[in-house]
Amino acid sequence: MLAVSLGGQARDTLPASLSDSEFWALTERISEPGGYFRSNSGSTDNLLSNENNVSTVAAALAARVQPGGVYLGVGPEQNFSYIVAIRPRIAFITDIRRGNLQLHLVYKALFEMSANRADFVARLFSRTQPAGLTAQSSAEDLMNAFLRARPASEAAFNANLKAIYDHLKTTRHLPLTDDDVEGIEYVYQNFYRFGPAIHYTSSIGGSPRMNNYASIMASTDARTGDERTYLASEANFALIKAMESRNMIVPIVGDFAGPKALRATGAYLRERGATVSAFYVSNVEMYLERSGVWPAFCANVATLPLDAASIFIRPGGRGAASPFSPMSSETASCRAGTPRDRPRPVR
Repeated sequence: MLAVSLGGQARDTLPASLSDSEFWALTERISEPGGYFRSNSGSTDNLLSNENNVSTVAAALAARVQPGGVYLGVGPEQNFSYIVAIRPRIAFITDIRRGNLQLHLVYKALFEMSANRADFVARLFSRTQPAGLTAQSSAEDLMNAFLRARPASEAAFNANLKAIYDHLKTTRHLPLTDDDVEGIEYVYQNFYRFGPAIHYTSSIGGSPRMNNYASIMASTDARTGDERTYLASEANFALIKAMESRNMIVPIVGDFAGPKALRATGAYLRERGATVSAFYVSNVEMYLERSGVWPAFCANVATLPLDAASIFIRPGGRGAASPFSPMSSETASCRAGTPRDRPRPVR
């Protein structure tokens, strides 16, 4: 990111951190009213991703994207692994469901309160922390240990939940609504109920054959065999903890094809001379196309500050060999005011 003005480009003035009031004001200013999302599986809360190639995509991202930029994403925990890969200065995670914001508030509190990975996982699932885990333990070792760990008592779970509320409302001074309080309890109750075996459709009684939290965290890069998730190392965990502590992972409620969220995010970044490095869109575009609103999404993306290196991330997509594609050229027609159908199948 440039710290000087070139050719009329605005000076980069992205802050190193946000105060608690700035963080919440930014979330509220950019957000739209919450909406509804129903995936092919019937899941409506999406407490966990269902991607099994997170480490492979993260490794490719790290090799392709320069650190210090801006990350945009959607959905739950996979964003942390992609953030670790590109090491942005700020990240915005936009989802049509307010439940996703509530999920990320749970994560925010747990990252900030936890000293290390084992402490974090113990809090996330309300499990007794196993003996023998060290800073050098792999994500697979960590997950296997917690799969065998004893669930905490209901009293301990309630104490953990209160600690989350206290951290967000008292330490961070976030004015949570009653709906947010209920949503946070719903999220945390499901992590307690299912533990590290929770999968994409656990909360709606879906098939246990889906990839669970433990297997996703222990996934490896198909090329090197290395773990690349946010729980793969203490350094990865510490990076997310530091960003959360500086309020630089900002959850947003918004429709990708809506009138405000993406455009307001772009305006915030443009005013500060910042450029989007990567935008993880999962398979949301498939649903936008089915609803006939993909051109509106394309027009929204065209308002973001982009350059030739800005990329979409579409893991597990069909129709192409790479999970990455250039944002600027894909949205050029929308920027020109003549949006057309997507030039190739969605991922």
